Amino acid sequence: QVQLVESGGGLVQAGGSLRLSCAASGNIFSINVMGWYRQTPGKQREFIARIISGGTTGYEDSVKGRFTISRDNAKNTIYLQMNSLRPEDTAVYYCNLVNIRGGVVNEYWGQGTQVTVSS
Repeated sequence: QVQLVESGGGLVQAGGSLRLSCAASGNIFSINVMGWYRQTPGKQREFIARIISGGTTGYEDSVKGRFTISRDNAKNTIYLQMNSLRPEDTAVYYCNLVNIRGGVVNEYWGQGTQVTVSS
């Protein structure tokens, strides 16, 4: 089992910055993918950014150049640095971890952290 705990959400004005953190604990495989998703009321959860255990990253188009995902493998923690925030970035942000080993894939979610960007 894996536990994910997010932190760092809050209220910020448009144009401002926030940094989210997600600390993972438990049975974390050496090959894994960690990432961030977000969700607003009435909409499906959407992918924002991911980082593979080797360091390769990927981003959703609307956040490219504004958000940066990073990880500290020693702490089993990922971060999402969010700059130039827009009101449309307002959402609950969820941390995600996918463990991969021998064809077995297990997925875990954090409880979410609210990000609110005021105009």
